Amino acid sequence: MSKIKINNIYKIFGPNPQQVMPMVKDGASKEQVMEDTGHTVGLDNVSLSIEEGEIFVCMGLSGSGKSTLIRHINRLIDPTAGEVLVNNVDVCTLDEKEILEFRKKTMSMVFQRFGLFPHKTIIENVAYGLEIQEVPEDQRREIAQGQISAVGLDGFEHQYPAQLSGGMQQRVGLARALATDPEILLMDEAFSALDPLIRSEMQNQLVDLQAKLKKTIVFITHDLDESLKLGDHIGILNGGRLVQVGRPEDIILNPADDYVKAFVKDVNRSKVLRAKTIMTKLDKFDKSSTKPSSTYKYDEDTFIEDLVPKVLKDRSTIEVVDKKGTTKGYITSDELSVALTKTH
Repeated sequence: MSKIKINNIYKIFGPNPQQVMPMVKDGASKEQVMEDTGHTVGLDNVSLSIEEGEIFVCMGLSGSGKSTLIRHINRLIDPTAGEVLVNNVDVCTLDEKEILEFRKKTMSMVFQRFGLFPHKTIIENVAYGLEIQEVPEDQRREIAQGQISAVGLDGFEHQYPAQLSGGMQQRVGLARALATDPEILLMDEAFSALDPLIRSEMQNQLVDLQAKLKKTIVFITHDLDESLKLGDHIGILNGGRLVQVGRPEDIILNPADDYVKAFVKDVNRSKVLRAKTIMTKLDKFDKSSTKPSSTYKYDEDTFIEDLVPKVLKDRSTIEVVDKKGTTKGYITSDELSVALTKTH
C-alpha cells in the first residue's frame, strides 16, 4: 500500500517559474535553463511511490534535487506543478491550519545539524513535539524517557546538548522525532555530519528501531554505501530528474545509465547482494553435478559475503531456503562468479 505518492512534480526556483515550465517540459537540461533564463530547476517531472513501513532512500550528488524533494512531502516547499499525496490526501491543497496539524501529527523530521534547543535539557528536547501537541507534562515526560531509552541515552536526560557528542546529539534528534509516534519520518542527510564510526552506529540503530517500529521513512543521502545499507528501495536523482528506482540489488546489477553506473562501479557487491538474488532457481538447476555431502543450507536473505568461504574455499554448493525451510534454488561458484564480476 502506497503511503506517499508523488505525481509529476516540477519545482523551478526563480521569479517566473510558470513561464519557464514549457522549456523544462520540452526537455531542456538544468544547465540550459539556468543559462537561458536564470531559473533553477529543482525537480523535473518526478513521480514515485513509497510503500507503508519501508525505508525509501533518495540519493544523488549535491544539487540533484533530493533535499528539495523531501521538503515537498511536508510542504516546506510548494511545487511549481504536480501533486504530493500522503494517505491519499494532496498536501498541496491543505490550508495553513490543516498543514500545521498534518506536520504535528503525521510526520517528523530529523535534520543534518541536529536542530536541538541548546537551552533545553535532553528530555525537554525529546518532549518538545509532545508539548506542541499539548500532551500533559507527566505523560510527555514518560514518553520522552521511553524514547531516550530506545536510542541508548539513559542517564543523559538532564544534560544539555552542548554536553553531548555529535553522535549522541543525533540520537536525541531521532528520539525527538519518534516521540510523537509519527506515521512518517523524514531524514535529510541525518548522519552525514557524523564521524564514520558514529555514522555506522547510527545506521545500525535506525535499522534496529525500524525492525520494531515499521515506520515509513524517507531518507536523503549522497552516500551510496549508506543508501544500500538502509534502503528497501532507492531512488537516484540527477539534475532534478529521477533516473532510477529499485531495490539495492536492482541498482547494483542493472544500473539505468552511465550516471548510476559511476555510482555503483566500486561497490562491494558481496555486502549488498543476497542469496535469493543470485541463485539459480530450483527448476533450472542441474543437481546431477552436485554431491549431497557438499551442500549447505542458507536462508535466502543471507548476504553473499557470508557464502564466499563455503563456495570458494570448500567448493560447496549452497542450498537456498525460505523462512519455512523450503528449497528455492542453489548457488555454486558459477553463480557467485557472475554476481561478483558482472560488468555493464
